[in-house]
Amino acid sequence: MFKSVESDGPLKLVLFIFHNYIRIPMRNLFLLLILFFRTTLLNAQSDPMSVEIIINKTQKTQLMLDGEGLEKIIINQKDWLQFENDGFIKYSDLGATGDGVTDDMIFIKATHAVANEYEFAVKADDGALYYISGKENSAVIHTDTDFGNATFLIDDVAVENINTPIFKVRSRMNPVTISGLNQLKKNQKITSQLLPEACIVATSDDKVKRYIRYGLNQNKGRSQTDIFLMDKNGKIDSLAPIIWDFDHISEITALPIDQKKLIINGGKFITISNQAPSKYTYYSRNIDIRRSNSVIQNLKHFIKGEGEHGAPYRGFISISDCSNVLVKDCIMTGHKTYRTIGAAGKPVFMGSYDLSVSRAINISFVNCRQTNDINDNSYWGLFASNYSKNISFDHCVFSRFDAHMGVYNATIRNSTLGYMGINAIGSGKFVVENSTIYGRSLVNLRQDYGSTWEGTFLIKNCVFVPSKRNSGSVSLFSGANSGMHDFGYTCHMPKNIIIEQLHIDDSNLEGGNNSISLFANFNPKMINENFKEDFPYIRTQKVTIKDLTIYSNQKLKVSENQFMFKDLKITMD
Repeated sequence: MFKSVESDGPLKLVLFIFHNYIRIPMRNLFLLLILFFRTTLLNAQSDPMSVEIIINKTQKTQLMLDGEGLEKIIINQKDWLQFENDGFIKYSDLGATGDGVTDDMIFIKATHAVANEYEFAVKADDGALYYISGKENSAVIHTDTDFGNATFLIDDVAVENINTPIFKVRSRMNPVTISGLNQLKKNQKITSQLLPEACIVATSDDKVKRYIRYGLNQNKGRSQTDIFLMDKNGKIDSLAPIIWDFDHISEITALPIDQKKLIINGGKFITISNQAPSKYTYYSRNIDIRRSNSVIQNLKHFIKGEGEHGAPYRGFISISDCSNVLVKDCIMTGHKTYRTIGAAGKPVFMGSYDLSVSRAINISFVNCRQTNDINDNSYWGLFASNYSKNISFDHCVFSRFDAHMGVYNATIRNSTLGYMGINAIGSGKFVVENSTIYGRSLVNLRQDYGSTWEGTFLIKNCVFVPSKRNSGSVSLFSGANSGMHDFGYTCHMPKNIIIEQLHIDDSNLEGGNNSISLFANFNPKMINENFKEDFPYIRTQKVTIKDLTIYSNQKLKVSENQFMFKDLKITMD
C-alpha cells in the first residue's frame, strides 16, 4: 500500500510536521493533523507500504519515479487542501495529460493511491483521452470513481504482463483466516465458526475432482470448490448454500463483505486488440472487481484492431471472490472468434469474453447490451461464469448466458439472448421470464460437463426463435450424456420443467420440415433395455406445459429418442 508523510516513526513525523508547517494558519495545521491520524489508522490495516505520499509546503505536486516505477508522490500543501475541500481528486492533478498520446497510466495509478489514502473520490477530466500502454501497471480503486465522459485507450499490441488488470477494485478489509472448520456438509445451516462480520467464504478440497471435462477441451477436472455466505455467528445463507460435502478441506478463506456501496461511473474504454498467436493465453487487461457491494454503471467498452489471429480475453469487466455486485446501464462488445488446437489435438473455437463472473454471489446485470449483432456468430458469446450463485440478467441484450463449471440459481428477465442462447450447467432454480431467446435450442445443457442441472427450470412468457442453422429437428432442451464418462458428479437433467406461455417462432426455418421436440436425443445409443450406463444419467421426472404456441402449428414431440423418455410424465394445458 502507500505511506503518507515519512511515517518511519512518531518522532520523525512530528519533527517533519513542525519543520514544514509551524508557520501555517491553525486551520490548516488542524486539517493536516486530521490527515495524519486518518493516515495512521488506515495504514494500520494495510499491507507493507511501498510508496511514500509526502505533503510539502514548497515543492510542486509531482511524481518521483525510479527504474521500478512509482517511488514517491509529492503533493503541494495548497493542492492537498484543495483536494480536501473538494472531496475529490482528478487525474490531471497528479500529471495526467489526457492527450491520447502520452502514457497516462502511472498518473492514473498515483491518483488512486492518493485517493485511497485520504478517502477522496476520483474524477476523470472532462473530455480527456487517456492513453494506456502495455506496461505493467495497475490502479487500485478503494473509493468512488467517476470516469465521466473521458475515454481510455488501452493498447494491447505489446503487453508486458497479460495478467495485469488496468483497474483493481478491492476491499480495504483483509481476508479472515478460518482454522476451526475441518469438514462441511451439503446444505449445512450453521457452523461453530465465529467471524468479525458477514463474509463470503471460499473453500476447496484438492482430494476430490469435479467438472472432469469431456470433448475437444477435455481435462482431468478441478479441485472441488465452493463459495457461500456466512454471517458473523456462523449461520449460512440458505439462498447461497453449500452444494458439496467437504470431508476434507484443503483451503478455506473468509472475505469480509463491505457494507458501504462503492460506485464506479461512466467512461468510454477502447481496447486495441492484441495480435498474439491464437492460443489459450488469456488477457486480463480489464477492470477486475473483487470488492463486495460494488456498482459499475454507464460504462462503455469497445474493441478495435482485431485481425486474423489473436489471444482470447477473460472479460473486460471481471467479477470474482465477492458478492452483491451490480452492473447497470453498460455497453459491452463481443470478441472476434479465433480457432486453436484443443486438448484433444483437434481444432476448436476459443472462448473470449467481455463479461465474466467467477466464485461470486448475487451478481446482477441490469439494462446492459452489446455493440455487435447478438446473432453474428463471428463473435463469441459475450458472457461466461464459473462457481457462482444467484446471477441475474434484467433488461439485457447479450449474445448468450453461460455457466461453465456450474451456477446455483440463475434468472433471466425482460431480456434478449442471441445465437448462443442459454448455455448452462448447475443446480437450483433457473428462471427465464418475459424474454426472447435465439439459438439452436431454448436451453443448452453443456455436454462437455455432462448436461447436468440438479433442480428446476421455469420458462414463462417467452419467445424462442430457432436458429436458421437448425436442420432436421429443433429442441427446447439440448445436451448429451453417453452415460460412459465420469464428470466427477452424478449428472441430472432438470428434475422439474415448467413452461408457461411460450411461443416458438419457427417462421425462419426453411421448408417448415423441422420437427420440434421438448428434448434432443441426449443419448442415441440408449434405444432399449440392453444399453447399460457406467455413470447413470438421472432424467427429468415431470414436465408441465401451459399455453404453448408454435408458428408452424406443429405439435410438440417429446424427443426423437422415445425410449429414453418413455417414463416421463407430461402435463399439458
